[in-house]
Amino acid sequence: MLIYGKQSIYYLIEHHPEKIEKLYLAKELDKKEYSRLMKFDFEIKRIPQNAAQAMSKSGNHQGFLADVTPIPRTSVNDLKDPEFILILSGLTDIGNIGAIVRSAHALGVDAIVVCGLKSLNFESIARTSSGALFDIALIVETNIHDVMNDLKTQDFTLYGAVLEGEDIRGLHVSGKRALILGSEGEGLSARVVKKLDKLVKIQMHHGFDSLNVSAAGAILIDRMRDV
Repeated sequence: MLIYGKQSIYYLIEHHPEKIEKLYLAKELDKKEYSRLMKFDFEIKRIPQNAAQAMSKSGNHQGFLADVTPIPRTSVNDLKDPEFILILSGLTDIGNIGAIVRSAHALGVDAIVVCGLKSLNFESIARTSSGALFDIALIVETNIHDVMNDLKTQDFTLYGAVLEGEDIRGLHVSGKRALILGSEGEGLSARVVKKLDKLVKIQMHHGFDSLNVSAAGAILIDRMRDV
């Protein structure tokens, strides 16, 4: 799996250097930093800018690319005693998903389940999450209703973000919980909403009725986490 971008790769260097198989450098580093990198077990290879551009398909690599071990695929049943799960229903924008992964990891979510997609570009999410993807389980499931039913049998309370929900600031949230976010264009389907235990929203001012899904997700997660 190839990832690129300085922030993502330095996150791996600092937290999971064992996942890096080969580091490609398309820029000069000072001698001190290069010597530090040489002490790790991964191979380092210098490459020209045109090769880096080709490898990243003209993405913003910032002179840093790496071959890393693939992220293992998991299922909800593989999780060990999760308390807080985030479910993304119908989200397709990789930038939004990556930002949500970053916020979810920083705010204590145990796992993220992406529903409604047949596959997911883990390489892009690793980059847009600034490396946080390597520290949180990201699970792809086709049918959200199966996921919701499974969580119900495990005594999870299901929360969903909808416009007609209750102000999240007024709720006391504890125990095993799952927050479900819908896509910006469609939101949550009526069938999903019908299965929810709690409908929640972020109270707006100045006539606004919605936020970008990654911003809304971060606010709701923060309100629902154990501190």
